[in-house]
Amino acid sequence: MRFKFPSKGRAPLLLSAAAAAALTATAAASTSAESVTLAADGIVRSSRAISTIAFVVADYKYSLRGLARDSEDYQFKLSEVHLRSAKKLLKLCEANGGFYVKAGQFVSSLRQVPKEYTSTLSCLQDKATPYNFEDIKKVIEKNLGRDLSILFLAFDERPIAAASIAQVHHGVLKNKQEVAIKVQYPGLEQRMKIDIMTMAILSKSISKIFPDFRFERVLYQFQRTMSLELDFIQEANNSQRVATYFRKNNAVKIPLVFRDLTTPQVLIMEFCHGQKVDDLDYMREMGISPVKVANTLMELFAEMIFVHGFVHGDPHPGNILVSSQGNGRFNLVLLDHGIYRELDEKFRLDYCQLWKALIMLDSRKILDLGEKFGVGKYAKYFPVIFTGRTIESKSALGVQMTKEERNHLKDELRYLKLEDITSFMDSLPPDFLVILRTDGLLRSIIGKLGVGRHVRLLAYAKHALRGLEKQDESKGFLKNTSSQIRINITYLHLRLLLESMTLILQLNNMRHAVVNKLKDLVRGILHLFHINMFTF
Repeated sequence: MRFKFPSKGRAPLLLSAAAAAALTATAAASTSAESVTLAADGIVRSSRAISTIAFVVADYKYSLRGLARDSEDYQFKLSEVHLRSAKKLLKLCEANGGFYVKAGQFVSSLRQVPKEYTSTLSCLQDKATPYNFEDIKKVIEKNLGRDLSILFLAFDERPIAAASIAQVHHGVLKNKQEVAIKVQYPGLEQRMKIDIMTMAILSKSISKIFPDFRFERVLYQFQRTMSLELDFIQEANNSQRVATYFRKNNAVKIPLVFRDLTTPQVLIMEFCHGQKVDDLDYMREMGISPVKVANTLMELFAEMIFVHGFVHGDPHPGNILVSSQGNGRFNLVLLDHGIYRELDEKFRLDYCQLWKALIMLDSRKILDLGEKFGVGKYAKYFPVIFTGRTIESKSALGVQMTKEERNHLKDELRYLKLEDITSFMDSLPPDFLVILRTDGLLRSIIGKLGVGRHVRLLAYAKHALRGLEKQDESKGFLKNTSSQIRINITYLHLRLLLESMTLILQLNNMRHAVVNKLKDLVRGILHLFHINMFTF
């Protein structure tokens, strides 16, 4: 990472200019008496953000100055600065709340961000302070035009969940239907304008100080994501569409939305019982297999990505529940349908081809697809990103790289400059970045479930083939049947390949375990023999 440091005094001036611009924008947002409080709060949050970023910039600037990029000291110092900066940003997100929490969550799920940031900011996923109930009540009654007593037989004033833009309450309608009521926090739209303005000004300032970093694209994606998430009507539409896709899948539950009781700021849906998808204690208590949960989860999202091209954008554990149906049976309840990505059809087909090539170890096809995705020579890193192996690797798919492969990869990455990484990320289609984020969150969940990576590889292989053979319903029965047979045969071939590789790995592990046991046994016998020799 080679920073181009600005001349002495330039960084403080740039950040001071950012501060002035942000505070001016905040003041300008106050066009009515009602928004004065929000504007004042915006000034406090903006000032806090600017001072934090100033400290972070200064830390990077002075801690790394004069160190050779390829030196061990540089790498050690860089990791230290990453961690300090991540902790400062965590405190900023917690103090400012709202969209800063969302921004922290967004950053923590990006694969291209240093691990110090992802691990530190990941704790933001479940943290949010609930709003006062009276404020929430006003939002509901204003949006639905009726008092709570007219709408509900019962309403729990204590929220059952509180996220960074909304909180959820439990209630019972007059017809005795149990429901979840999702309510957007008041004043959120104006707060978003102020916070996004501050983030935009800061990102431009940092880009001038560190030209190799390009934050504008990430900020644009974040802003687009937040705009979609603030519209609960759109969330209801997404929920209904996904429910249609999985209506025949008994293992997947999409809560029914009551459209006549839903507005852009209030969403009322069927209440579903369950616990987070990574709650192993709950699964043990209910006799539910974590392996089956992982399989169902990966099948669900693989079908979304490869077949329907309509992808849930925020699959963290709080948005996926495991609901026991008795005798070890379960449903996966999918919540929070505010963020979805509709993949470009050409991208969807090319991505299916990429996974087929990854599974079949077709390096030439991977490089060809790299040209289609616009990443050129960087396509050789696709296997590393998705399957944890190099493009030249001959080791079993789904297995960690050998020591030689890791050393070879380390040598290559040593000469990879920051501008190369930035160029790679900038050249990826927007759909690809969404896929990377979703895949990262899914990997994290199945890792917590203690399931091997072959579960993910098999699900992706199966649905990549389904996606390639996707047929219109208008096509004939025989053609669809023939297509399905081809998919099944190819999938069985891939499954046999993966299962055989997994078996080989297990046998190798068993062999190593037996050898180690024999060694221990021999050592024990020799030790006893040694003792007996000296005793007699």
